Amino acid sequence: MNKTTAKGHSQRKTMEYEKEGGEKHRLTEANNVLHVEIESAEDFHQRGLRDLERIEEGESVEDKYTLSLSNLRELDRVFSEKNMELIQVIANDEPESIRETARLVERDVKEVHRNLKELEKLSVVEFEQHGRSKKPVVWYDEIDVHVDLLNLNSKDTAEPSAV
Repeated sequence: MNKTTAKGHSQRKTMEYEKEGGEKHRLTEANNVLHVEIESAEDFHQRGLRDLERIEEGESVEDKYTLSLSNLRELDRVFSEKNMELIQVIANDEPESIRETARLVERDVKEVHRNLKELEKLSVVEFEQHGRSKKPVVWYDEIDVHVDLLNLNSKDTAEPSAV
């Protein structure tokens, strides 16, 4: 049995099946994935140029949003434990405002606002205007982090980029 469920901005396709003995299992396919790459500014630039060349040649390129971070420190900062808690609360509870988000994570509104604005700059979190309040939303239901251990340069300090 296939069923698609939608909650907020995410949509998941769930397939249920029975294994031998009648045991039921579920597989969930995430349609919306935030891809995170640890790469140098030069690698980010080269990847973008390759994609542009492919488009100019009439080829298709993978349609995905990629957040490019320069090193593991940036990954740790952007996806800190407190930021991940915010992202999870937004995805699961769909708070109507920054104030409600702060209440749900039991943190100061100003601190949560500052963290969410930083995440908004990287398109990790978006805001919808609801009257006088801003509703934080995430458009993905999965985060995929790619780290090339053979080419990891811990000294690269470029700012995070997104495409």
